[in-house]
Amino acid sequence: MKPLQEVGAITTHTETAATAPRPAAVPQILEPQDLKALIQASLDADQADDVTVIDLAGKTTFADYMIVASGRNTRHIAAMAMKLAEKLKQAGVRGVEMEGMTQCDWVLVDAGDVIVHLFKPEVRTFYNIEKMWGLDLPTPSGTARLSA
Repeated sequence: MKPLQEVGAITTHTETAATAPRPAAVPQILEPQDLKALIQASLDADQADDVTVIDLAGKTTFADYMIVASGRNTRHIAAMAMKLAEKLKQAGVRGVEMEGMTQCDWVLVDAGDVIVHLFKPEVRTFYNIEKMWGLDLPTPSGTARLSA
């Protein structure tokens, strides 16, 4: 604590610029395309399978993009979701919501302008949400990866 100086009837607290509190970082606002690119890069780095990007602009008001991807098992899906949430936080995206982390068969990550669905392959095939948006379910990638 710095010493107090009495100036007339006013008591002040002095501190140097080095110890002065810094203002909180201003959240960075990403454009939907940049947010989509960040999410795609994260999923690619985490070896997500069969990533599909659905452009929702003009089709709905709740998001600009929907990204659907598969994970090899529940641990893979949970890890992808947690890493994605951390990367979004580091990029300044606030209010990211996740659902489905208790089971991890299907995890939804709501990043505002981009909604991300992470599925186990059999759950993705069952729900086939790409079909709701006029797309075909992607055929499983030819390069099979080992499950952990």
